Amino acid sequence: MKKMKKLLSILLVSIFMSCSQGGHPDFAKNTATAKKMLELQGSEADFQAQLDLIHQDVKWQPVFFGSTEIGKEEFGQYLKAWQDQMEDVVYTADNWLPGVLAETGMADGSVRSYGTWSGTHTKTGKKWEVKSYHTWDFKDGQIITGGDYFDATGLVNFLEEEETQEEEEEEEEEVEMTE
Repeated sequence: MKKMKKLLSILLVSIFMSCSQGGHPDFAKNTATAKKMLELQGSEADFQAQLDLIHQDVKWQPVFFGSTEIGKEEFGQYLKAWQDQMEDVVYTADNWLPGVLAETGMADGSVRSYGTWSGTHTKTGKKWEVKSYHTWDFKDGQIITGGDYFDATGLVNFLEEEETQEEEEEEEEEVEMTE
C-alpha cells in the first residue's frame, strides 16, 4: 500500500511539473491576434481593425536603423506608410513560437515568428521579398509591445535603385527627343 501511495504521489508530481512547464494558456489566442494583425496589414482591408488590436499604451520598435520605440499614434502612421508604399503584401510564416519571460524562462503568452514578407512596390511595380522576425507581447488581449526586425534599409535601397534607374532612363529619352 505504501508503495502504491508513493508511486501515485510521484505520478501526480510528475503530471503537475509537466503541466507547469508547458505553454501559456493565452498563446493560441495571442497567436491568432498576431496572425490577424499581419493579415489585415497585408490586405489593407480595415485599418481601424488593425489599430483595435493595439493597446493604447503600446511601445513598438520600428524596423529602421536608429529608430526608437513608438506609441499608438506613431504606430498607426508607421503602418500606413508601409501600406501606402506597397501592394499585394503577404507574410508567410516559417513558424509561430511562444515567447518567455527573460527572468524566468517560462512561457508568458507572447508570440514570436520568423517568416518572409513579399509584395510589390507601389511606385515602380517592382516585386520584392524580405526575411523577417517579429515579436508581440500582450496585455488585456491587445498588443502592448513588440517589434519588426528585418533589413528595411536594404529593401528601401533596392526599391529606390529601381526608381533611380527608371528616372535616368526617362531623362535619357527626354534628351534624345530634344536632339
